Amino acid sequence: MQRSNKFFFSRASSTTLALFFVATTARGFSSPTFLPNTCIIGGSSGGGRLLLNNNNNNKYSSLIYNTRGGGDNIIGARSSFLSTKRFSSTTQIDTEEISTMDEVKAAAARMSAHQKLTLMRKKMEEHGVDVYLIPSDDPHLSEYVPAAYMRRGYLTDFHGSAGTAVVTKDKAYLWTDSRYWNEAGLRLDPDHWTLMKQGDNDVKTPTIPKFLTDLASSHYTANSKPLKVGMDAYVHAASFAKELTEAFDNAANDMDCAAEGGEEEVPVIAVIDTLDGEQNLVDSIWEGRPDLPKNPFRVHPMKYAGMSVQDKVTKIRSDMSDKKATMTVFSDLSDIAYLFNVRCMGDVETCPIGIAYATITNDDVSLYCDPEKVAPSEVAEHLKEGGVTIKPYDDIVPDIKSHVSLAKRNKVWLDNSRSNYALSRVVPKPSLVDAQNPVTAMKAVKNEAEMEGMRQAHIVDGAAMANFMAWLENAIVTEGRTVSEVEVDEVLTGFRAKQPGFYEVSFPTIAGVGANGAIIHYRAAEGSDLLKYLDRTQPILIDSGGQYEYGTTDVTRTWHFGENPSEEFRDYYTRVLKGNIGVDTMVFPENTPGFVLDVFARKALWEIGKNYGHGTGHGVGAALNVHEGPHSISPRWGNKEVLKAGMVTSNEPGYYEDGNFGIRIENLLEIVEVSNDDGKETNGEEPPNKKQKVAPDGKKFLKFKGLTMIPIQKNLIRVEIMSKEELDWLDSYHEQVLEKVKPLLEEGTPAMEWLVKSCEPITRN
Repeated sequence: MQRSNKFFFSRASSTTLALFFVATTARGFSSPTFLPNTCIIGGSSGGGRLLLNNNNNNKYSSLIYNTRGGGDNIIGARSSFLSTKRFSSTTQIDTEEISTMDEVKAAAARMSAHQKLTLMRKKMEEHGVDVYLIPSDDPHLSEYVPAAYMRRGYLTDFHGSAGTAVVTKDKAYLWTDSRYWNEAGLRLDPDHWTLMKQGDNDVKTPTIPKFLTDLASSHYTANSKPLKVGMDAYVHAASFAKELTEAFDNAANDMDCAAEGGEEEVPVIAVIDTLDGEQNLVDSIWEGRPDLPKNPFRVHPMKYAGMSVQDKVTKIRSDMSDKKATMTVFSDLSDIAYLFNVRCMGDVETCPIGIAYATITNDDVSLYCDPEKVAPSEVAEHLKEGGVTIKPYDDIVPDIKSHVSLAKRNKVWLDNSRSNYALSRVVPKPSLVDAQNPVTAMKAVKNEAEMEGMRQAHIVDGAAMANFMAWLENAIVTEGRTVSEVEVDEVLTGFRAKQPGFYEVSFPTIAGVGANGAIIHYRAAEGSDLLKYLDRTQPILIDSGGQYEYGTTDVTRTWHFGENPSEEFRDYYTRVLKGNIGVDTMVFPENTPGFVLDVFARKALWEIGKNYGHGTGHGVGAALNVHEGPHSISPRWGNKEVLKAGMVTSNEPGYYEDGNFGIRIENLLEIVEVSNDDGKETNGEEPPNKKQKVAPDGKKFLKFKGLTMIPIQKNLIRVEIMSKEELDWLDSYHEQVLEKVKPLLEEGTPAMEWLVKSCEPITRN
């Protein structure tokens, strides 16, 4: 999945919606149905009611999809932890929950853009600010945020995961990157919102600091008063506040102003007002804003974590000593989940993390969270064994201030780029160690237990996909019916949920038929004007993944069930595949940053003057967030993080034609060392074409090893533009997929038949 700056929420309640499977007898298909008290799943963005139909005449499905909307919207992550080891047998739906993401969408639609902006401007006037900034972030600067923090989505009615709104006294703007230009253009009310295409070199869209600086200069020139910019200190990165302040200062220095007597005077052209003690202005107009979630943590087993809390704290304290830091502050939720070997479900959609802060000093380890999060006895005991003290969530700022004031020599290690401004501003500059925190690197390089869990997750994910593809191919080709994007989402999730250790999807499934495949982060919903149905005339792009107890998956495939896809489509598909293989087969020296490899993903497309607008690869957490830093593979050379053995990255080149189709082929890869021993690997077997003698004495080289175990559609490939080595790679890859996934399937089932056929060697000209 393409990285965003990606949802699944549920209200905290006593009810449970879960998932159970009833096997149908026809041809061995096992089709999912939703039943209580078993396993949570993520579903389509539209939610919806799913009912078990015991008298269903369709032998390949036991789902009924009722019209979605209003009170029938359900599907969501459960607010409490449930075991998925076994499914209980029952045939009745007791309860239903409404996805809080859908609640936000519904709330956003109750008022027009004009009504909401009128209320916002009234609040701005009451608080004396000329401009108000509304980012996508929560206090932890999360990629996915709890519904209570979806303020920008509520205000703009654009619900993509990346974007910042800027409201002035007479205009409103939304900045978002190229992944969302299409979607934002469809969602924003053009009479009231202006889309600012971030990174669009054709129109040279200014950055937000540049835009505000220009606005401040003109405002000061016209009014001789500073522009007052309102913002919530808890949802803006400290680094952004610093950048904005410096931009205002630099612009003021450039202005030609003179005081009486002819001496130059540097004016104050803008001030940032964080409105401390006041409610966030969006909250003040948002009726029925969801409550903050308080779902309990669960212990992440040592057999999957691979390193104890005590050992992690010891390592961090050693790093603190090197930095001469006396306190380290952690606000990124995945850092905290990793550090304390805990996970959570329901706080943040599709992400197994819980709302909390943490600090480590030379003497104490503190976790700041709601007491309900540590209420389970096994969690409390686990944290006690790790020497962790539980403190109220809101004590984090006072504790940082107190630590700084205790001794002049005390220094706080806090990463300004990943911490909110409210935390950073209480640390005087001489007391601040502004650097990447020590957990970031520890988390990115997986230990063997974490990596083994990731390998297992991808094998069971391959089994789920084989069952799903057998079902989908039967529905489209054999039965000749159409399948909605929502049904694709729900049935695929159902097959994943049959796998042991499944908790929820790892991000909202992207199932885009035809033109919807070109919307990078498209999300299907019943009742939407965009909803499409798959048949044999159009392709479908499916980007999906699962959160398992032991690992996280993310895979994209583009499928076409037509007998004669166009030559143009097949050419683009083949070039995307060539790009995927180009990255997969790279061997590169240690200390290579990811952007160096990006060109190999694009080479075949560049040869015909084509390209794609997103990055090629992002890091992936081990039973953690599907998007994880600090590394990436991208043409944006600003990220100079080097690739290291033990990291996991996606490899996902694509090609998109707005209004026509989208193509993306994504595998996850682990990075391994190449040994000096005649090219023999240090970490398992690899396809023959990767067994190269490339590591000179004294110099480490790295390469990739495949994690994803899902076939690639062969009849879409133009064999004539593939090299022998590329075709050999494809056959070797399919050999591995068959070897790994086949033991999980039953002989004679449609899934087994589909897998075997899909993994046959490709026919060569």
